[in-house]
Amino acid sequence: MSDDPQLHSSIVALISLASGIAAKHPAMGLCQLNKLKQMGIPESQINTVIEIARHIRDEAAEKIDAVFDEKSGIGSSNNTSTKGCCDTNENTAKEESCCSSTSSGQSCC
Repeated sequence: MSDDPQLHSSIVALISLASGIAAKHPAMGLCQLNKLKQMGIPESQINTVIEIARHIRDEAAEKIDAVFDEKSGIGSSNNTSTKGCCDTNENTAKEESCCSSTSSGQSCC
């Protein structure tokens, strides 16, 4: 499918930055951050990507911790809510919205 248009390099850099942050990559996306700044991508857009990536990373960590606590029998004293992206309500067959929001209200999808 060579006729498919390639993603713009700024989109690739934004995806790479976000995935690196969400995955806790040791390089921390600093190379992509520099590329984005050199391309003239507005700082507000970069900050939004960073906020969403951190939100997804933190939500994943909370869910993993909750499953660990449940399976290990260790009760977490924090009892933080782990409800987020793509959770379903067991009482209904209908799936809830697949988007949660960051602390500033930015949707994660």
